[in-house]
Amino acid sequence: MGYSYYCNVCGRTIKHNTLMNSREKFDNQILCKRCQRSTPEARKLAKALREKGWHVQTEKNDGFKRIDIAIVEAKVNIEVDGAHHNLSKDQALRDLKRTYYSFKKDYVTLRIPNSLTVNDKIITETADYISGFLNQSMEQIDAEIAKNKPKEEEDE
Repeated sequence: MGYSYYCNVCGRTIKHNTLMNSREKFDNQILCKRCQRSTPEARKLAKALREKGWHVQTEKNDGFKRIDIAIVEAKVNIEVDGAHHNLSKDQALRDLKRTYYSFKKDYVTLRIPNSLTVNDKIITETADYISGFLNQSMEQIDAEIAKNKPKEEEDE
């Protein structure tokens, strides 16, 4: 009987070969193929958000680009960015375009600097604030749905 293995970041089921490859390449971490493409900083943040109960998708393709972390139910994309995102005007413009295309699909993009993933205390505080943001987004989505829901006819 085979064993089931699960990605430490996103919880996806992974095959034995993927498990062995992940352990070898990523310091004994258990990562699915998708999470293996993520940066260590994005993986840490995704794991912290998952531990807070959020359904995290890593390296999600939205048809225009790959998103570091997507929380689909809250319509929030999270990009975990290194310093080069602020130093190059070309990179900054690419990031702005990515944010624009996500916004056209009703998604908000949070840009989180790598510096907020340097240790457990900071990443926990960062995940707490993001979780608050996600909760607010969910409340707004629910309110919009309720507002647009047809009212039942009142009995006469």
